[in-house]
Amino acid sequence: MAAAKGNKYAVGADSGVKKAIETPEKMWELFQAYVKKTKADPFLVHDFVGKDGKSVYREKERPLSYEGFCCYLWDENIILRPDHYFINWEGRYEEFVGICAHIKQVIRNNQIQGGLVGIFNPSITQRLNGLVEKVESDNKHTVKGVNLIFNPAEGCKPLGEKEADGSKDS
Repeated sequence: MAAAKGNKYAVGADSGVKKAIETPEKMWELFQAYVKKTKADPFLVHDFVGKDGKSVYREKERPLSYEGFCCYLWDENIILRPDHYFINWEGRYEEFVGICAHIKQVIRNNQIQGGLVGIFNPSITQRLNGLVEKVESDNKHTVKGVNLIFNPAEGCKPLGEKEADGSKDS
């Protein structure tokens, strides 16, 4: 079934959406516009303050994100598939590799710094940026049993060892 005429969400739809970003410089300008718009529009978080629990709204800074930038380009009718530039789809966007890498670094830097100073949730920031501490364990087990080293104290004998008279411990 074909998309309705004017549907900007259909690939190839004639909706006035640009099909390309002409230069890496234009990509950087668009990213700067995204940053400006994002930082100018903080979240309003509902909170309760004081002994009486007075209802207030506090502004919280919005973090930058790759997904946010892609949504911005889509929502502003700039381009339908910004992800193609970032993955250099079919080798078509070679000249954008540098600027796309820099944009991702700026976003990551914003998230990490915001997490470090407590503006953003540090746990989520760590996970998004692969900064979770990994602990490796060297516990080794065997399928047939656990290998134990037995150091008998003086006068003790390991279980199952034969007595001098030929009898076994039970």
